[in-house]
Amino acid sequence: MIEKKIQSFYRNRKCTLLGVGPMSKNCVDATVELANHHEVPIFLIASRRQIDSTQLGGGYVNNWTTKEFSEYVNGRAIIQRDHGGPSQGNINDDGLESFRCDAKYFDLIHIDPWKHYTNFLDGFEETLYLIKFLYWKNPNLRFEIGTEEAIRRFSVNELNNLLYNLENKLSSDIFNSIEYVVVQSGVGLNLGKQINTGQFDPKRLEKMINVCKRFGKKTKEHNGDYLSVKEYADRFDLGLDSINIAPQFGQFETSCYLDEMNNDIQDFYQICYESKRWEKWVDKDFEPEKNKKELIRICGHYVLSDQKFIDIKPNIDDKINYKLKAELNRIINA
Repeated sequence: MIEKKIQSFYRNRKCTLLGVGPMSKNCVDATVELANHHEVPIFLIASRRQIDSTQLGGGYVNNWTTKEFSEYVNGRAIIQRDHGGPSQGNINDDGLESFRCDAKYFDLIHIDPWKHYTNFLDGFEETLYLIKFLYWKNPNLRFEIGTEEAIRRFSVNELNNLLYNLENKLSSDIFNSIEYVVVQSGVGLNLGKQINTGQFDPKRLEKMINVCKRFGKKTKEHNGDYLSVKEYADRFDLGLDSINIAPQFGQFETSCYLDEMNNDIQDFYQICYESKRWEKWVDKDFEPEKNKKELIRICGHYVLSDQKFIDIKPNIDDKINYKLKAELNRIINA
């Protein structure tokens, strides 16, 4: 049972508990190997765009469907749906088709309706409905609730009200299946510049952590990319239980390919440019032709499973695996 693995980890905690975005097959392999080497329950946190049901066309990571991803990991790491819910995939939907599949194959599901429902009461009602919907599909599931600052900023009082209302509206069995609550510290990400943005607010983070503790819930922060070892340690010293990192590892792998290609990057650039995945991360005055490597670093991880890239990619999987594990090791030992 997933809750037993998590509880055992916290009783014998010896490193940071990470949620790692499965940005590529190499990233999944490195994460699984490191999780088993350290005997820690690292989460593989798949967004709907990365991995989704067969009916919804799968995702961009290795072209895996939810079922295929689950079968590949095969219990070697905890697999989690990250930001599951309405309008979180490639189409505007209610998220239910994706969730039906998630309930069969994932260990933990992040219920996040807040992109679609920004009003607190509406978001609460949808969270309540989705927890019940999923619990009755699979009572062994564990849940994460709340969202990150880039989607909807929560005040400390709102977080308290969310947990209070859920505790009063759910049976104790269902409320106890909520394993994690997303807490916010004022930060976000800029993939174009590969930096953590915003202003870290330790007091706000600590207040949110204390709210969750009062309800017996563990805490998780999203957008943990591009931080120093000290910045990770500062968060865990405040009582944070877990942190998610995703784009950083995708861009890390992309940089490995760029280094191997030297300046022979035109084909890689063209694949990335045509994907248009870079557009949301750059300013309006961004000039692609003058910033080819930057464009590739921004969105290269989106096209790693594109056959056009597979046909030209350097054969350096072993080197990438080694470097990814070294970077993961640096973080989990923070």
